[in-house]
Amino acid sequence: MIHARTVLWLSLTLRSTRSLCRAHFGEWQPQRPPNPGAMENGTLPCREERPPSAQETTITEGAAKIVFPSSNEVFYNPVQEFNRDLTCAVITEFARIQLGTKGIQIKVPGEKDLPKVVVNLSEQEEEKVESKDGENLTPGDQPQIAVVGEICEEGLRVLEGLAASGLRSIRFAREVPGLRSVVANDASARAVDLMRHNVQLNGVAHLVQPSQADARMLMYQHQKVSERFDVIDLDPYGSPAPFLDAAVQAVSEGGLLCVTCTDMAVLAGNSGETCYSKYGAMALKSRACHEMALRIVLHSLDLRANCYQRFVVPLLSISADFYVRVFVRIFTGQAKVKASASKQALVFQCVGCGALHLQRLGKAAGAAGGWVKFSAACGPPVSPECEHCGQRHQLGGPLWAEPIHNLDFVGRVLEAVSANPGRFHTSERIRGVLSVITEELPDVPLYYTLDQLSSTIHCNTPSLLQWAQALGSALLHAGFRVSLSHACKNAVKTDAPSSALWDIMRCWEKECPVKRERLSETSPAFRILSVEPRLQANFTIREDANPSSRQRGLKRFQANPEANWGPRPRARPGAKAASEALERRRLLQNKRKEPAEDPAQRSARLKTFLCKRFKEGTCQRGDQCCYSHSPSSPGASADATPTDCPETPQPEPP
Repeated sequence: MIHARTVLWLSLTLRSTRSLCRAHFGEWQPQRPPNPGAMENGTLPCREERPPSAQETTITEGAAKIVFPSSNEVFYNPVQEFNRDLTCAVITEFARIQLGTKGIQIKVPGEKDLPKVVVNLSEQEEEKVESKDGENLTPGDQPQIAVVGEICEEGLRVLEGLAASGLRSIRFAREVPGLRSVVANDASARAVDLMRHNVQLNGVAHLVQPSQADARMLMYQHQKVSERFDVIDLDPYGSPAPFLDAAVQAVSEGGLLCVTCTDMAVLAGNSGETCYSKYGAMALKSRACHEMALRIVLHSLDLRANCYQRFVVPLLSISADFYVRVFVRIFTGQAKVKASASKQALVFQCVGCGALHLQRLGKAAGAAGGWVKFSAACGPPVSPECEHCGQRHQLGGPLWAEPIHNLDFVGRVLEAVSANPGRFHTSERIRGVLSVITEELPDVPLYYTLDQLSSTIHCNTPSLLQWAQALGSALLHAGFRVSLSHACKNAVKTDAPSSALWDIMRCWEKECPVKRERLSETSPAFRILSVEPRLQANFTIREDANPSSRQRGLKRFQANPEANWGPRPRARPGAKAASEALERRRLLQNKRKEPAEDPAQRSARLKTFLCKRFKEGTCQRGDQCCYSHSPSSPGASADATPTDCPETPQPEPP
């Protein structure tokens, strides 16, 4: 009987508790449909919503407006606005190319129509032009025009695998024309719920489809040719290595793959073994580490694509701020895959003077009948010791040794951004970076830096601009090519061999002599300068030594727009506000150690110990001694030496 009453009381209590909880949640939680992505996986999303009293931040970027919690539950970094602007510009030009083959034109907001030029043509030429313009059109038809915000039935299918707040996907829907659909995916239920709210806020629910799933599983489920995505964007927190294998399989034929890597410490050579485990290449600590990082990522993408008889064609590769960003197209072809080995190379870097030598992994040579013969390359290109300074070589790579940009495509993007500068907030920087890229030598991997060359032989140099013009002029007078690099502001990219480069530096040292007596005989500077130059350099300034982008003063590097600028902490459920976390981290910086002892407390503590010199009768400090001169001190032993008999030997206190 007692047991039955207890069970009845518990059931009534649980029912009342459930009703109260439902009433409480119903006051502030809107009713939303279950997550389709989670239902596909057999699980329902967890409720991680907050009441309206929770602090929220509204951000307007480009044509999108998003709301996200002030706490660090969903990741957002305002510094990457340049990354998102550049991605919108690249996808727009990619859509223009892809849809143009289908006879579809795109219309970008703010972009003026090209003026029609009236030219006197003969009757035959006019007939040719009319037939060419109308060969794909039936009488009475007009070319289809795709505009922003509308569904294009033959447009691009876009996937953002790690969408977080959905800002990038919403910007695609509101700024890029010619899209069929945009899938904004994230594994966090809180992020997906926030995406739904932002999608409704921006009125793009017909284009953007929020999805909660593992990005790898979602891409593996779209391996069929008919289900692949035309554009895949991966912008993870850290390394994208876990997602690359699935991404190269889920991109359509000729599709666009956009990848961001923010683990620059690994790619720049701080942990070469970690870089090998993630990207299949050994990174070196080098002045050209930023371009080497780009080439390692391209090598990793091509290596994973080769497993499925696919290969990559780089369109644009950017090193900016604290990350690298690559845009590549994926194609399928067994014959082209065979040539991938000849596109990769190992790097030999001297630890003394920094001289660089590349060794290709494969060799492709033309054969009779138009065939291409593939074979192993011959090497190595260097001896065990450097020919210039006698130091050893480090081996790095493999890395991508072919051009990392498609200059025709870069020119199209640059022209579109220059013609419509009001489209993006960072248009000025996009123009500067792309202008420098168009001036880079496409067939010269890696680069040297001005400070590296001068510091190796310990010589003085004028200002950066004067030294760059002098060195560039000397290389041009010697018959070599030279250019800048967007990855480093003081880089020198040239096709001159290292022997010619050091000959020019020896000639420069004769104009700015180095004190030889201060150099060690085993140092790289002593060994380099002890050889007479074979090439006589001419440092007369040439106009073409100063590129157009520098003459126009284009903006390439962004100044810190705010405090604590750079990478942001990883998003964590239930975390504190980002501003509070940064402020706490600043206040606790170098203060997690034991606090400093108060002087008064230290003096009182030392007075508890008996002075050894006083016990021996040699202490002359008297009352100014920091130790005790009284045998009755709390810390002194019971058999301590008395003050009136200092000569009596007594055992010392522990």
